[in-house]
Amino acid sequence: MAASHNGGVAPSQFPPPVDVVEEFVGTPTDPEDERIEVGVAIVGGGPAGLAAANRLLQLLGDDPELLESLGEVPVAVIEKGKVCGAHAMSGAVMKPGPFKTLFPDANLAELPFAYTEAEDDAAVFFRNEKKAISFPVTPPPFVNKGNWVISIAQLCRWMADQAEEQGAYILTETAAAKLLVDGDAVVGVRTGDKGRGKEGEELRNFEPGMDMTAKATVLAEGNWGHLTGAAVKRFDLAAGKQPAIWEIGAKEVWKVTKPWKKVVHTFGWPARPQKKHAEAGGGWIYPMGEDQVSIGYVIPLHTPDATASVHDMLQAFKAHPYVRDALEGGERVAWGAKAIQAGGYASMPKLSVPGAVIVGEGGSMVDMARLKGVHMAIEAGRLAAEKIYEQLKAGSNDFTSYEDAIEAGLVGTTLREVQNNRPLLDSHSMPVGAALSGLDFVTKGKLPPGKPTLHRDAEVEVAVPDKPLSDRYPQPDGKYFFDKLSSVFITGNATRDDAPSHIRVEKRVPRDVAETWKWMCPAGVYEIEDDQPTEGFVDVTVNYTNCVQCGAITARGGRLTPPEGGDGPAYQVT
Repeated sequence: MAASHNGGVAPSQFPPPVDVVEEFVGTPTDPEDERIEVGVAIVGGGPAGLAAANRLLQLLGDDPELLESLGEVPVAVIEKGKVCGAHAMSGAVMKPGPFKTLFPDANLAELPFAYTEAEDDAAVFFRNEKKAISFPVTPPPFVNKGNWVISIAQLCRWMADQAEEQGAYILTETAAAKLLVDGDAVVGVRTGDKGRGKEGEELRNFEPGMDMTAKATVLAEGNWGHLTGAAVKRFDLAAGKQPAIWEIGAKEVWKVTKPWKKVVHTFGWPARPQKKHAEAGGGWIYPMGEDQVSIGYVIPLHTPDATASVHDMLQAFKAHPYVRDALEGGERVAWGAKAIQAGGYASMPKLSVPGAVIVGEGGSMVDMARLKGVHMAIEAGRLAAEKIYEQLKAGSNDFTSYEDAIEAGLVGTTLREVQNNRPLLDSHSMPVGAALSGLDFVTKGKLPPGKPTLHRDAEVEVAVPDKPLSDRYPQPDGKYFFDKLSSVFITGNATRDDAPSHIRVEKRVPRDVAETWKWMCPAGVYEIEDDQPTEGFVDVTVNYTNCVQCGAITARGGRLTPPEGGDGPAYQVT
């Protein structure tokens, strides 16, 4: 491991070998008679995309004339995972309002993805590896009575079933590789090739991608949108906005021997409280019915300590007596990891271009003060569907009314009020930042005055310090503490060994950058071989078949692109 040195080096100095607009945006190339024509193309089978599909089909069900005009496939959902939800991971505690608006006849208590309606909650400060102090009153952002602990992977499967019953055409195991543009309008997407070898050569089972043209395209790609990012750059949608920033979370689901009742959020250890460490994250313990518990840990993706590892911090988190009490005698049954859009309203790009809209987390729609985004994704998907429906009836591809609806509704109102909340934690030590963010929350953003400035995660200088965070990580024992590879195994990850790499990074970088990627990645994708020097530049080995599509590398100086359709994890209860 490299010795520490003064200052550090920013991963952004070593950008990935990719031209986003040149590679991922283009005009249709298939002959017109070979293109697949659909009414509305929805990229991503997560809560936002599936909400859009369901609402569109509800509306089209009462409008046979418009439905017929959209052709044989009025609504298509393009999902790169094996099934909808295969790549979906979240805590998750869902505010039920938008779901009930979309599905008024559904009873959450009877649905397979909804485990527990929150009755009791708590916020706990972990002072160190042994001591915990419970807040006498749960801070307002973490009051969850009436919200539901859910599995987002199962929610997506259920929503996909509802959409299919109404007539949606859901293409799973299909990556959306390129945004199709005609002039200044989006006209659809091109799907990814299948059956290429490591060097991109065509194998015997090669299937080329296809142009899918649409009257409207919904980009609902989640935390890091491959095409969303391309659209933002091609159409300059982030002009005047602060840069997008991310956090990363790792999660486990445990089958337990005694019921856990409270929705708990924790702060402090194993993260360090000082401002210089930029580790203002925290953990959770959520009840999933009578015999399961969801636990997880989240940290920012701009920590200067190159050895910050959310997977290993979760293992350390489990060593605390408070967490052990919840898990004692239990068995781990699931694991997952995902990056989280954390910029909120300040980072929200323009949400429409002619022919397309951006919905959900790809549009920075996450309330980081309350740690919630699922309900916002569903709300945004519903609004997008309603505005697209209105414009299709009018023969227009101008969807700016969707932006107005977001701005005036639940999503915009909520995010404006908390836009300073998360940055305040990074701007101070944890105790001071927590106090200021609390003040910000109760005054709905009016105090403290001013607006924090956000910086790209990849521009933060990184180094391996004399006392690295990794010194705190417990050794895996395969029973209570686990390594990364055994965790990836239980996701059902299935990426072809002979597939081309879907990860773009500069492979020769300073040791500190390589260490950052190695520790950052929860799936062990980035490796530094033993024959590499301890200082200076090193070669990075990319084990891309381990990848669980968390998206963190895009935040920290690389670029994740979609793998071949069907590759990646197969999450079940995350």
